[in-house]
Amino acid sequence: MTDATHRETAALPAYVLITPARNEAQFIESTIRAVIAQTVLPLKWAIVSDGSADGTDEIVARYAAQHAWIELVRMPDRAERHFAGKALAVRAGEEKMGGLPYEVIACLDADITFESDYFAYLLEKLALDPGLGVVGTPYRDTTEEMYDYRFVSTDHVSGACQVFRRRCFEEIGGYAISKGGAIDTIATLSARSKGWETRTFTEKIGRHHRVIGTAQNNPLQSRFVLGKRDWAIGNHPLWEICRGLYQMTRRPFVLRGLAIVTGYVWAACSGVERPVSRELRAFRRREQMEHLVRFLRRRTVASASAGEAEKRGDSTPGGRLRGGSSREA
Repeated sequence: MTDATHRETAALPAYVLITPARNEAQFIESTIRAVIAQTVLPLKWAIVSDGSADGTDEIVARYAAQHAWIELVRMPDRAERHFAGKALAVRAGEEKMGGLPYEVIACLDADITFESDYFAYLLEKLALDPGLGVVGTPYRDTTEEMYDYRFVSTDHVSGACQVFRRRCFEEIGGYAISKGGAIDTIATLSARSKGWETRTFTEKIGRHHRVIGTAQNNPLQSRFVLGKRDWAIGNHPLWEICRGLYQMTRRPFVLRGLAIVTGYVWAACSGVERPVSRELRAFRRREQMEHLVRFLRRRTVASASAGEAEKRGDSTPGGRLRGGSSREA
């Protein structure tokens, strides 16, 4: 390592890494290799096997024997797979970090890969802005889809890899114990409600090797479950309708959005457990309505500007600007 690299690394906050893993033998080796290749390594990486029975433990143990900063942590077996298991696994991993001088704690899924400067990039963002509590990047899954940031605020940080400032993580009490999921959304929502900023930086992209939500369900079932979660964490009904309409434009057309809205309505009628407080749900709805108003204003201004440009003759009938460059839709 060069002196310049030493200085650059020294300027970044020290971090630890926790990965919950349940039967991830198909993907976890790629994730381990991606972390080992990082330009800035964690002080420690606890990979918490949550009752795996498919060879996950053996893969992790092999790499832990080669790298002292990797530790395999085994959780007791449990028959049911649910998202509370992820939160409990993260807590078990956090217990292994006692005494380490870390300022950042990152929670990473076991089926993610990324470039070698991924964590250095996110650590630098935290170092430059002390108001940031949680950071991350978008990801693409095997369908090549990713969040459309015209509609999804960059305040949302994907649960595939969430990088927390330690003080922020401790202030929100870590991940909520929620069997229904959405623990990543609850975490970022809680952080913002306490005055922290949360941010997705779109300059880098991770690769998620499983379609979101399909570890237990097929794609349409996963959308139904997503709708149920949306109700549980307090999504505004108007927001959910807009979300459903947008999702109807994605494959499988119509059914995808319909499944989300159906899940939301079913949860509302069935009295599904809500893992967040009334105050936090109200905070979420305010955020969503503010975001929706900003989006509609931008669209109105953009439409008005396009109309004025056509009146002035700034564009040709073919929809291209003078000089031949394409106009964005």
